[in-house]
Amino acid sequence: AELGDLLFAVVNLARHLRIDPELALRGAADTFADRFRGVEALAAEAGTPLGELTLEEMDALWEQVKAAERGDGG
Repeated sequence: AELGDLLFAVVNLARHLRIDPELALRGAADTFADRFRGVEALAAEAGTPLGELTLEEMDALWEQVKAAERGDGG
């Protein structure tokens, strides 16, 4: 229930800021999916199954993908 309350609050904040919450969520989901595929690709290049990565390793790969998006090579 708490997650639903949080989502409801975020939707109301988006509406207050005149942001279409559905479009914003779709964009965020697309970005997440693209980045996660990047994490999968980097893990595969390293020969490490995703399930064997620690949270810290996965987070480091996530940041690497984000840096590559920005063009700073991370």
